[in-house]
Amino acid sequence: MIDVNLMIEGQMGVTWPRWQRIARAAEAAGFDGLYRSDHFTDPEGPHLEALELWTSLTWVAAQTSRIAFGPVVAPVSYRDPRIMAWQAAAIHALAPGRLRLGLGAGWNEREHEEFGFDLLGIDARFRRFTEALEVVTRLVREEGPVSFSGEFYELDGAEFVPNPVSFGTLPIVIGGNGPKRTLPLAARFADEWNGVYLNADGFRERIALLDDLLRDEGRNPAEVKRTLMTRVIFGKDEEQLAERLDGESADELRAAGRIVGTAAEIPEQLRALEAAGVQGVMLQWVDDLDDIEGIEALGRAAKGH
Repeated sequence: MIDVNLMIEGQMGVTWPRWQRIARAAEAAGFDGLYRSDHFTDPEGPHLEALELWTSLTWVAAQTSRIAFGPVVAPVSYRDPRIMAWQAAAIHALAPGRLRLGLGAGWNEREHEEFGFDLLGIDARFRRFTEALEVVTRLVREEGPVSFSGEFYELDGAEFVPNPVSFGTLPIVIGGNGPKRTLPLAARFADEWNGVYLNADGFRERIALLDDLLRDEGRNPAEVKRTLMTRVIFGKDEEQLAERLDGESADELRAAGRIVGTAAEIPEQLRALEAAGVQGVMLQWVDDLDDIEGIEALGRAAKGH
């Protein structure tokens, strides 16, 4: 059965009380996981309350008992991969088997300019991302000291004690749809590939390509989990759904890969994604962070109880 997860944009008004209520609701409602973005701010518009990624995930690790969690995804453009691997290893030890470490190259120009981080041009950005993936995967997967010499990062006998391997596998998730850069990196490094806003046909195309790339890397395609992050527009009834659609066409949004409807309409859309090869879906909830009843109702509907 497809995993159903809740996804929150951490820069869109998330405070500690909101995050704590959402995390408790996600676990109580039966969601398989809780995931969040890692941004200072949105590409445009006012600056809203934003909760820092790793402190928020540490709270989830300590205060929940069942759900998986992680970033989708943390940019290496302003997250030093050596420090991020250490942070992830610590949380992995606190909640073994529940953290999924999502990594990305970075894309939001505004936050990089405002906070003084160099996003780099696209070629250099992906060279840096490739090195970051090499650094992170070696630090969390290998036992013993790690050395690496690259254009952007250096390691000389670096080692985490206790070693993350002693707590089981810490899965690496690579997010993005790009067939020329992102999918080859997923085939090389990832335990999970996370597509973004794809409809069923688009997802099928990407996983067929991913399968070929995995075989080229000498890997079994079954080794890599395939997940999708897409927006959910959910209403407790038709009136609330229409309000949240705000004039947009539900049918057109569904055709584009969004999940739209009331409780009775959600399961069929999830089954269609599962038939397309989606093994887990992250439902991006952006309509009302204080609608805990809605989040709980969505979880019950999605999980069939």
